[in-house]
Amino acid sequence: MSKVRVRFAPSPTGPLHLGGVRTALYDYLFAKNQGGDFVLRIEDTDTARYVEGAEEYIMKALEWCGIIPDESPIHGGNYGPYRQSERRDIYDKYTAEILKTDYAYIAFDTPEELEKVRAEYEAKGEVFSYNNFTRNSMRNSLTLSEQETQELINQNVPYVVRFKMPIDRIVNLEDIIRGKSSVNTNTLDDKVLVKNDGMPTYHFANIIDDHEMEITHVIRGEEWLPSMPLHVLLYEAMGWTAPEFAHLSLILKPEGKGKLSKRDGAKFGFPVFPMNFYDEATGETYKGYKEEGYLPEAFVNFLALLGWSPSDDKEILSLEEMAAEFDLHKVHKAGARFSKEKAEWFNHQYLQKQSNEELLESFKNLEETQNINLSDETLLKIIGLMKERATFVKDIYTQGKFFFEAPAAYDEKAVKKAWNEETASIMTELSEKLNTKEFKSEILKEEIHHLVEEKGLGFGKVMMPLRLALVGELKGPDVPDLLEILGKEESLTRLKLAIEKIK
Repeated sequence: MSKVRVRFAPSPTGPLHLGGVRTALYDYLFAKNQGGDFVLRIEDTDTARYVEGAEEYIMKALEWCGIIPDESPIHGGNYGPYRQSERRDIYDKYTAEILKTDYAYIAFDTPEELEKVRAEYEAKGEVFSYNNFTRNSMRNSLTLSEQETQELINQNVPYVVRFKMPIDRIVNLEDIIRGKSSVNTNTLDDKVLVKNDGMPTYHFANIIDDHEMEITHVIRGEEWLPSMPLHVLLYEAMGWTAPEFAHLSLILKPEGKGKLSKRDGAKFGFPVFPMNFYDEATGETYKGYKEEGYLPEAFVNFLALLGWSPSDDKEILSLEEMAAEFDLHKVHKAGARFSKEKAEWFNHQYLQKQSNEELLESFKNLEETQNINLSDETLLKIIGLMKERATFVKDIYTQGKFFFEAPAAYDEKAVKKAWNEETASIMTELSEKLNTKEFKSEILKEEIHHLVEEKGLGFGKVMMPLRLALVGELKGPDVPDLLEILGKEESLTRLKLAIEKIK
């Protein structure tokens, strides 16, 4: 058996959607599981829809995910070039070859002529299709003589090359995920293989490239299922062995029917792209998971399970563990519903696995933390106290903002609950006691206990107002830990301010 070779072949017509990343991931996992090669090929022949910066974005996004190709435009390889725009000579050679067979023909019909025929069919309440029923009434090399055809070519009359769909043939298909099916060729049209500028369409270029690059398995989205009969017949036309096919189901909207879209992301508040993408044409920036604070390992783990189940229903797996288990036969036929909550759950799990030191680096890179002047030792303590509650690194800052700035106001409900006419004097006495002590959590805890016992107070009568003074609300970690991290000067300043402000 030949070495497994798979390819991910996106078009640089915009940022890489979640569905595209999942296709690349499944390609990668299958290749690694089989000891094969993962190839990145850029299908950039659609110049009308080409978006500046999209190719670079695709490569950077895959790199962030850890989905590193064995061969690509930047990694090189023995089967290049890896951009379709650089493979014109190869396509020209095979265009000449297919025209020698009975599977292709030249069509000279102008867009105006085709539009006229379309309108005639519509007037009769029918839909026009350029197929094995209509091609013999059109202007092409099947209805013109060889001499007439050659004269038109010599006169540089624009033409396309169309596939000559066989008449009334059953094409048997087999898909690794979806099983066996069959299609009658009478239901299929004569697709354009080569445009009038000489460049092949997706269908022909794709087949040529996969053959030339010795691709053994084609893993792609289910939107390409209707094209599968044509592709199988194209392999037959060229006398080549077709690869095995696996068509992935859709990633579905969080609610309702249909495919996940940009609009869903905007509506439900989550990205549908791996990284931010700035569209120069529109001036719009599309949000990405990276910039939203997702860890790449969490993002990839979440994405892998949108349509595939590992053994024992395990949920947390590294890229290596996924590759070891991955099986195309276990990829689901039904669509996988996207869940923002599940994506966040994965990120929380992976955040907990990171050491405080790893999180410190990420924390210090946050835009919000650039003006914080605390030692690494103090920041590590804060991270240790806050990370259990955090889904994203930025939550350590937003949920622990009281570590970095004194409260500007006090929560009204908390004041009613925690503060009465005796509280100011209790807090003043506590402040005087704490001022004489070393600011270590255990010592401070003991001192607060002494005051509670000495005064015969309930524990909440001291702890709640003390927390309110330090935080501004009744939230946060253990008060002695909070006092130690804030330090004596800051803690006593906040306590004094609360005594003066809260009435």
